[in-house]
Amino acid sequence: MSQENIFREVDEELRSDRMRALWKRFAPLVIGAAIGVVVLVAVNEGWNWYQSSNAAQSSDKLYAAFDAADGGDSAKAESILDDLVANGSGGYPTLARFRDAGLLAKNGKSTEAIAAYDALANNETSPRMRELALVLAANLLVDQGSLADVEARVSTLAAESGPMRNAAREALGLAQYKAGDFAAARDSFQSVIDDPRSQSSVRNRMSYYIAQLLSEGAIAPDAPTENAADATDVQPDSSVNDVSPQVPAEPAPTE
Repeated sequence: MSQENIFREVDEELRSDRMRALWKRFAPLVIGAAIGVVVLVAVNEGWNWYQSSNAAQSSDKLYAAFDAADGGDSAKAESILDDLVANGSGGYPTLARFRDAGLLAKNGKSTEAIAAYDALANNETSPRMRELALVLAANLLVDQGSLADVEARVSTLAAESGPMRNAAREALGLAQYKAGDFAAARDSFQSVIDDPRSQSSVRNRMSYYIAQLLSEGAIAPDAPTENAADATDVQPDSSVNDVSPQVPAEPAPTE
């Protein structure tokens, strides 16, 4: 064996020894890191499964409450909804609270329903959910409260450009009509008609309101009445602008 080959073998042995020494030194760290990655992945997957499972259970409970309410068993529906509020996951507790308030309104418990919507408006972190709760409370207060009560909840929404603006304007207009402020009611209804993003069915309903005000002599014939000439033949579409299926659509203003 040549001297060069001997040196090469010795060098390889030394390098092998160094590698074994390095591996013995760092192996626990490498293995620990690998185990940590596996554990994190497992925990993440487990958490996702847990959330999905809870969300599925919450969804089933919500639909069970709907079925019970539709079947006339309000007590069972309220029990399911209360459990969902306390133990549900994701956004289902909020949906349950809205549905629970709707059941109260459906069963003639308007005062409790208004309080429930007000609590949602005060406690919800989502601006849209707060606005929805305010509009639903205002809808009930058109009949159960005063103009000041309705204004306290939706006057700001009616003046803004948010998605609930026209629902707020309609509730405000109906409350103004009830209070005898017919000119303000006409202006509220007309502002919905003038909104370029209003749906045609919503405009027709507002025109119907204005046409009725005209027929009663509550406003002057020269007031803005776009589409009002034909509105007496248009019936309000109660399915439009009704932001919650459990809250009855507002009737046209009557004396």
